Amino acid sequence: MRTSIALFTRDLRINDNPMLYAAAVGADRVVPLFVLDPGLPAPPNRAAFLHRCLADLDAALQDLGGALIIRRGDPVTAVSRLIAENDVSDVHVSADVSGYAQRRQERLEEIPGVAVHVHDTVTTAAAPGEITPTGGGDHFAVFTPYLRRWQAAARRTPLPPPPRITTPEADSAEPRDVAQGDGLRAPELADGGERAGRALLAEWAANAVTGYAEGRDDLAGDRTSRLSPHLHFGTLSPVEVLHRAGGGSQGAWEFGRQLAWRDFHHQMLAARPATARQDYRPRGDDWRDAPEELAAWREGRTGYPIVDAGMRQLLREGWMHNRARMITASFLTKTLYVDWREGARHFQWHLVDADVANNQLNWQWVAGTGADTRPNRVLNPLRQAMRYDPAGDYVRRYVPELRGIPGAAVHEPWRLPSCERRALDYPDPVADLAEGRQRFLSARNG
Repeated sequence: MRTSIALFTRDLRINDNPMLYAAAVGADRVVPLFVLDPGLPAPPNRAAFLHRCLADLDAALQDLGGALIIRRGDPVTAVSRLIAENDVSDVHVSADVSGYAQRRQERLEEIPGVAVHVHDTVTTAAAPGEITPTGGGDHFAVFTPYLRRWQAAARRTPLPPPPRITTPEADSAEPRDVAQGDGLRAPELADGGERAGRALLAEWAANAVTGYAEGRDDLAGDRTSRLSPHLHFGTLSPVEVLHRAGGGSQGAWEFGRQLAWRDFHHQMLAARPATARQDYRPRGDDWRDAPEELAAWREGRTGYPIVDAGMRQLLREGWMHNRARMITASFLTKTLYVDWREGARHFQWHLVDADVANNQLNWQWVAGTGADTRPNRVLNPLRQAMRYDPAGDYVRRYVPELRGIPGAAVHEPWRLPSCERRALDYPDPVADLAEGRQRFLSARNG
C-alpha cells in the first residue's frame, strides 16, 4: 500500500492544489500534514487567520474522507517521523521562494528513502524560474518586460479537489489548539479559510472586477478585491483567481497586472533571497534614527491625516488599501527618511497578507532600493489625498477625531482657525514635507 505525505505550507486549500492532487492520485493513503513551525513568527493577526484556515482545511479534508494532521516543531523532523510511522514512499510540497523555504526544501530532499516532489504554480500563477530574460539572467529586474512575457505565458487549467483521500491513523494537534500569537489581534480582521475565500472570489468576479481599473485607487470607495490574505495563505489559487477574473474587461486586465506584480516579486526573491533584508539596489542611504517620528508613524499620529488613516486602518483591520500602503511607505522612507526595514517589520507584524516577497520588495520599490525605475520618486501625501480621497471620506472613516471637518479640508487640519484646532485631539505635523523631500534628495545625490 503506497503512502504519501502532502505537506501544506502556504497552500491551505483542496481546490486547484497540484500538490495535494498529485499526492492523492499517486498513492493509496495520504497524510495531509501541517507543521506549526516555531522558527516562523506568529503575529496575532496571521495566527488568528491561520487558525481559521486550518479548521476549514480539516473540515474539507474530512468531507473527502481524510483528516488534517497537525504537528509542532521542525517541519523536516515532523516529516521524518511520519515517514517512519507510516512507511511513506513520497513527500509532496509546494515550491516557495524565501530563503527559509528554500532551505526547508533542500533538507526535505536529503531525507533518505523517499521521493520528494516539489510542485510549481501552487502559490504563484507563473513559477519563479519559468520566465527569464531572453538576453540571459535568472530573473527580471524590471517589471514591464516581465509583464509582457507573463501575459503571453501559457496557464495550466485549474484542478478539481481530489476525488477521495484516505488518511492513516496519526497523532495530531487540533486546529483550535493553534497558538493565537503574541499580542492583540485587529478587531476587524477578515475571516480566514477556503470557504470564505471562495465566497469572496465569487462575489468579486461576478460584480466588481469589471470596475477595478477605474476604482482600485479610490481609497474611500474600497473597490479592491481584498483577496490578498487568501492568496498569501493559499486558501485561493492565483491560477484559479486569474481564470475566474476572466480577460474581457479593462478591469480584469488591470487586476491581472497586479497579480503579475506579485509573481514578479516572487521571482526576484527566489533569485536573491538576501533581499528580504538587504537592498536589492543599494543607494548608499544613511537612514535617520528618529524613534519619536517612527512611533508617531506606527500609531497613526503623524499629523498628516491621509497617512494616519492608512496606519489606523492597518491596526483596525490587519489590512491596508494598496494606495494607502504606498503613501504611508513613501512618507516613512522619503519624508522622514527612516530605513524601509523599520516599516517592513511593522507591516510584517500587523498585515494578515504579509509574505516576505511582496512585503519586503514592495517596501524596497517605494524606498527606491528595489525595482522602481524612478528611485527618487516621492509621493506627496497631500497631493495623493486630494487625488485619491478628494472628499475626505477615507480619512474620516479611520481618524474619528477629524470626523467633524467637512470635505477636503480634513486633509489639512492645520489650516483651521486656531480655536477649532485647539478643540481637536490631533497632533501637529511631525515633519515639513518640503524639508523632508529635500533631505531625501540631498542624501541620495550625495
